[in-house]
Amino acid sequence: MPNWLIDCADQSFTKSACRQAPPRGQRTRVLPIEPVSVSVRRGGIVEARHRVHAVAVGDRGILAAAGDARLVTFFRSAAKPLQALPLVRARPELDDRLIAIACASHHANPDQLAAVDGLLAAAPATEDDLECGAQEGRPPGKRFHNCSGKHAGMLAVCRARGWQTAGYRLPDHPLQRELHAEIAAAAELRADEVSTATDGCGVVTFALTLACMARAFARLEELDGGGRAAGAMRAYPELVGGDLSLDTRLMRALPGWMAKGGAEGLLCARAPDGTGVALKAEDGAQRPLGPALAAFLPLLGHEVDEFATVPVANSRDEIVGEVVAE
Repeated sequence: MPNWLIDCADQSFTKSACRQAPPRGQRTRVLPIEPVSVSVRRGGIVEARHRVHAVAVGDRGILAAAGDARLVTFFRSAAKPLQALPLVRARPELDDRLIAIACASHHANPDQLAAVDGLLAAAPATEDDLECGAQEGRPPGKRFHNCSGKHAGMLAVCRARGWQTAGYRLPDHPLQRELHAEIAAAAELRADEVSTATDGCGVVTFALTLACMARAFARLEELDGGGRAAGAMRAYPELVGGDLSLDTRLMRALPGWMAKGGAEGLLCARAPDGTGVALKAEDGAQRPLGPALAAFLPLLGHEVDEFATVPVANSRDEIVGEVVAE
């Protein structure tokens, strides 16, 4: 069981637990209970609302929470920095660009594709070896998939460890069994406490509470290879996502931060002081995450006003509304 303020595996967890006083001397904030409410407004009228749950975790517990820190969801692509740890250990000679692309959900721009190709060459492997499939809405070819860097990194690990590459994505492959244990250990859980399913790109994905995700990110740089993975992401934020991705934009806005988004409205991040943060839009939408982040991070002493408003444009590129935290 995790040895910190809130036991993420404890089924008796309640929202009121977030009100517990932290140990003497630990930084704290008033802990909101309700999720961050983000509204979509057009012509001054609210036409939609999103609820975003958020939590920040330090060395000894929860520092701030909005909504349910015990909410269970899938780690999805936010787990990629942790999934890259075996790659960092097995291939320490790799350039930081190749480590960053292994942690990425890329937009298939030329620099990102060049990094994917470089990691495939280093594996060594080819596009045909990738088991991510093609991605709808992108050019034909598996290297264009936003997870191709992660898959290329997994192939490189298999080559280095002498494992067969066929089926590397499947739950019974030794790589996926190792990653299951890796994710659990990062969150200070046992592997049998972490349920799994299949991610959009075909590999295993992991179900955790938001608090445990934030804890895993808080601990990342303490883990073997974690400092290298986080440093590569900070060095090349443009490879991790892209100019429109919130994780890339957050790393550019707050020097020293590391961030990674995931499907269905998830964002995880780590501050330079070791605080881990996780946000989840209850309805799986991406658009409320920026405003929710701008509303939540001031509880930790950080202002990111540039994320507070997301413009709503029409087909004529006219701004006709906004997405903002209430």
